[in-house]
Parts: sequence; structure tokens; C-alpha cells
Amino acid sequence: MTVLDTTSSRGRLLQSARQLFAENGYEGTSTASIARMAATSESQLIKHFGGKAGLLEAVLVTGWNEVLPRIKASLTQETSALEKLRRIPRAFGDALEATPDLRVLVLLEGRRIRKEGRQMTLTDGFTGYVELLDEILTELETTGVLRPSLSKEAVRSAIVGMTEGALRDRVLAERTKHSPYTAEQLGQVVDALISAITLRSAAAA
Repeated sequence: MTVLDTTSSRGRLLQSARQLFAENGYEGTSTASIARMAATSESQLIKHFGGKAGLLEAVLVTGWNEVLPRIKASLTQETSALEKLRRIPRAFGDALEATPDLRVLVLLEGRRIRKEGRQMTLTDGFTGYVELLDEILTELETTGVLRPSLSKEAVRSAIVGMTEGALRDRVLAERTKHSPYTAEQLGQVVDALISAITLRSAAAA
């Protein structure tokens, strides 16, 4: 977990909100309960974040800034762009598994920010994740590994959407004590998608 400055009311509010949003959900968490856990006032919450929606956004921003370095670190041992592409959805899942509270927030509550029209998709962390995928796909396109009939932007969107959706379904299924598939099975689907969008002869060259 990102180390927050708990000597400041802002840091304590972020820390408390992350815990309570993950435990009780956005709707089930009041600003009063967040302020109480943070040992501060609701007026401080309004001052720093403008309200509960702004606080959730700030929690997700700091969370993405925690996840992205984990993803990048997991790619350092991969030497080829194709192997990095195979690894990155797994790295995303692994990074979220390492931070259970953030996993719940990114996969379940992050959609709320986008629904309300706030620019969550433009935070540095998420943008960095997208840029990382684009960099890998550009290399595959340049070297002739990516099928030339495919748009790399569409491929990137498919990978992001599939990975996020599948991980979200796992979180929801776990709440009923019945996970429909394992992380390894999800990885096999990722591999199947990547095989479909790449040219084997070029990849083997």
C-alpha cells in the first residue's frame, strides 16, 4: 500500500476512505464515518476533496500510481515485446491481488467515476498503463508481428476491457464463494487472444 502522510488530515482521509470504501462500498460509506476514522472533520473532507466523489477519485488516483510501478517491475525480465504483451494482463492482476482493498476499488468503484463523467481515465496511473500497452503494440506493429489488418488502438482496448471485465467478474464471484475460473485459466484466454492477433511466423522469427 502507498504510504500516506497520516500526520495530515488529507492523508488520513485518503487512508480511511480507501479502507471503508473497500469494506462497505461507496454507497455504504458516509462522509461522517470517513472523517471519524480519520480523526478529523467533514469540513476538512470538503476542503480537500470537494465531497465523497472527489475523495473516491483521489483514492483511485493514488491507487493507480501504486499499481503502475508494480506492473512495470514485473516486465523487466521479459526480453521480447510479445512476451511483455502476454505478461502485462497477468501483471495487472498480480498487482491488484497484492493490494486487496485497491483491487475492489479499481474493479468495482472505478466505473462509478467514469459514469459520473469525471476524468478518471486520464489519471497518470491509468494513462501510464495504456501508454505501456501502446508502446508494446507499436513495437509488434513495426516488426510485423501484429496482424496488419488490425488497429493497435482497438487491440489495446480489447485487452484492457477483457482483462478488467474478467478480473471484476472474479471479484463478484468470490463474494458468493464461487469463483468461476482461476487466474491461470484467465491467462490461457489472454494467450489465445494474443495468438489470434499476431502472426506466428513473424513472432517466431
